[in-house]
Amino acid sequence: MSLNRNEKAVVVTDVSAQAARSQTLALAEYRGLTVEHLNKLRRDARDKGVYLHVLKNTLARRAVAGTPFEVAQGAMVGPLIYGFSEDAVAAAKVITDFAKGNEKLVIKGGAYAGKALNADGVKALAAIPSREVLIAQIAGLLKSPIQRFASVLAAVAEKQGGGAAAEAPAAEPAAA
Repeated sequence: MSLNRNEKAVVVTDVSAQAARSQTLALAEYRGLTVEHLNKLRRDARDKGVYLHVLKNTLARRAVAGTPFEVAQGAMVGPLIYGFSEDAVAAAKVITDFAKGNEKLVIKGGAYAGKALNADGVKALAAIPSREVLIAQIAGLLKSPIQRFASVLAAVAEKQGGGAAAEAPAAEPAAA
């Protein structure tokens, strides 16, 4: 079914708004996927906060014009599904993970930080841990020296306290 001019304008506006909020764009060719597979991919994307949409390439080019994703226009050829995400790795991760289990989804490219990515670049971006995992790793690194310092202090206190405690009971009976 073809869209009229007003409907196309709404699609372009919607995708432009999503592109303005996003950090990453991942493109994949979905030729040969069943509706069942596409629905699973959309569910996975929705769960991870990724805006996933099948678009006409001309509308997608108009939507990303003037944004950092404009550099990916060369990869916008063929039947593509577009994944935008506010998280730097979420879109790449969703598409790459799904492509691992389904060879009919072919990663074509993407864009991140104003730079075009080829398929290998999208896969490399997907290999980076998510923001939450990175924050947890940093918190663990920050906590480690404090934990070590606290255990050293506890060992010193135990050593000093253990020696004083051994002398104190002996001193009490002598004083009594």
